[in-house]
Amino acid sequence: MTTVVKDLDELKGLVGRHLGYSDWLTITQERVDAFADATDDHQWIHVDPERAKAGPFGVAIAHGYLTLSLIPSLLQSVVTIEGMTFGVNYGANKIRFPAPVPVGTEIRLGVSVTSVEDIADGVAVLMEMIIEVRDAPKPSLVAEIVYRYYR
Repeated sequence: MTTVVKDLDELKGLVGRHLGYSDWLTITQERVDAFADATDDHQWIHVDPERAKAGPFGVAIAHGYLTLSLIPSLLQSVVTIEGMTFGVNYGANKIRFPAPVPVGTEIRLGVSVTSVEDIADGVAVLMEMIIEVRDAPKPSLVAEIVYRYYR
């Protein structure tokens, strides 16, 4: 279920709250290969499933930055922010990849609001983003992402 935030001031009341989870998304070899082509990162652990079977993870894995790049699309099914003219990704304070994302598995995003600060014509929102693989013991990505939303 998507959390709907009616205006930027309402974000302040969400500090410390978990907003929910995205839908599950299957990570396909085709997506990994397309990301490899877009970034020129063709390391065999990502793009050679046969060789990857004998590698450290026993299977091809998604690039960490592919996992990170999926946050904006996954975030759309977690929260909708109304009452703004636009929002921008302002950066990240911390990004960690504690566990791999094996090709063929499903991931989802969990989102919590860490802080909200007033800025000129809007707010800066720090969100904790956690991407997990279905049934995995550890998250695959933990990040502190800063968004700026403007009135």
